[in-house]
Amino acid sequence: MQRFRNPFQKKRPAPRVRARQASPLHSRNPFRKKQPDPGAGAAIGELSQWQLIFLRFRKHRLAVFSFFILVVLYLSAIFCEFFSPYNPGSRNLDYMHAPPMLPKFNFQNGLHTDAIRMEQDPATFRHHFVRSPDEVIPLGFFVRGEPYRFWGLFECDWRFFGVNHRALARSSAAPDAAVFYFMGADKYGRDIFSRVIYGGRISLSIGILAIAITSILGIIIGGISGYVGGAVDEFIQRSIEVISAFPQLPLWLALAAIMPADWPLVAVYLGITLVLSLLGWTGLARVVRGKILSLREEEYAVAARLLGAGHGRVLFRHLIPGFTSHIIVVLTLSIPGMILGETALSFLGLGLRPPVVSWGVMLQDAMHLQAVANYPWILLPVIPIIVAVLAFNFLGDGLRDAADPYGGH
Repeated sequence: MQRFRNPFQKKRPAPRVRARQASPLHSRNPFRKKQPDPGAGAAIGELSQWQLIFLRFRKHRLAVFSFFILVVLYLSAIFCEFFSPYNPGSRNLDYMHAPPMLPKFNFQNGLHTDAIRMEQDPATFRHHFVRSPDEVIPLGFFVRGEPYRFWGLFECDWRFFGVNHRALARSSAAPDAAVFYFMGADKYGRDIFSRVIYGGRISLSIGILAIAITSILGIIIGGISGYVGGAVDEFIQRSIEVISAFPQLPLWLALAAIMPADWPLVAVYLGITLVLSLLGWTGLARVVRGKILSLREEEYAVAARLLGAGHGRVLFRHLIPGFTSHIIVVLTLSIPGMILGETALSFLGLGLRPPVVSWGVMLQDAMHLQAVANYPWILLPVIPIIVAVLAFNFLGDGLRDAADPYGGH
């Protein structure tokens, strides 16, 4: 039966369906899987190798932090005259083996430290230091201190941090007690912290210079071994195996003992650098050889030879630049060994010697257990050594992960 439709009845409008608005909580759901961007792959594919390495290196936060730590260490070593409170040879016999003086802050005295006085025990006749909280030594940034010659070029007396002599006249400390030894003093009353900063210039530069010589030897010898092949490759590889078979530290000691004791300081510095680099090139040479063996038959290398390029140009212009990132990783991971090698030789008295200031030379004061037991702060030069070695290792790990930029795609 057909339903009767009234022609005068007004047509009822269709019900409106309200679109459901997505709530902010739903649109920003942290557990929701992010949809891949279709243009991201194309954008990454347009980047160069070094740009990809930089992008992956930024994600390795520990490596980035280590990089900035090394920047601070090398800046303080380059400008050690400005960042050290005292000159490395400044002595104050009234403060021999003085304990560390930590800075303090309050609203009454500002940034300051407590003065210390040497006293003698009437029973044991041993000297010890007593803090005097009533005597306040004001500290400050960008203060005037002992004069020095910056890089031997011009006279200056500005220091990054130290005793504020301008405010000392308004304090309760006596002028002869206005000293600040952040890491304490050694047996001659010299500031350990200033000597650590000066020692970084020697220890850190030896590592860089030794690695530069190591890279030259490793790239040239390893490149020739992999490119020429045949009997030359066999001879070089057997020589590397013979050198690697000897323990490294005894060889360092033997080579360092050959150097005459009357050599000038610059000659000893260069000699220690050569000793460290002559035994450190074998690992890099093997890495370069393996890469050359896999790349020498590539199409671009064969095309360069067919176009008339010489063997030297093919090797050093076309093949080696293809794996520069891997070479940088190997060199970065080798620098800590150079720093530790210099420290060990200087500590044993076969490397750098006083008056040269290096981290290894400073640790010679810690050879006697009695001195370490009575004055443990003479071991504080170990801290920058550990920090530098760990920073280089973490930086090398980050560079090694970033050297394969296509590994995560």
